[in-house]
Amino acid sequence: MKIITENLTLEELKKMAAMFGNMVKAVVDVSRQLIAVEAELHSDLEALLIDDGSEQQNLWGVNFYPDLLNDDFIEFDSMINMRPSQGNSSRGIEDAQIRKKIFEIVKKKITR
Repeated sequence: MKIITENLTLEELKKMAAMFGNMVKAVVDVSRQLIAVEAELHSDLEALLIDDGSEQQNLWGVNFYPDLLNDDFIEFDSMINMRPSQGNSSRGIEDAQIRKKIFEIVKKKITR
């Protein structure tokens, strides 16, 4: 597990995908603009970021598919996203603004 504070290359991400075949689990802190990657569970990455100073309400679980392009690269699906108290009642991320922030952070942090 690691927190990406600067940049991560697509090649590095592809190597991480070996754990699940073609996917890398990640958690994005939309406030601090950080990404934690490379764990078996999103909840482990969430805990890592909380230990680092993140607030849980800013953390969203996603999956990266390094072999896919554009919108297919990110899948908004994680149990940690189920937050009825924040208006998110599914494993997906229902708020379009949060999804947009995640796309922007990922575009900035993962270089192709």
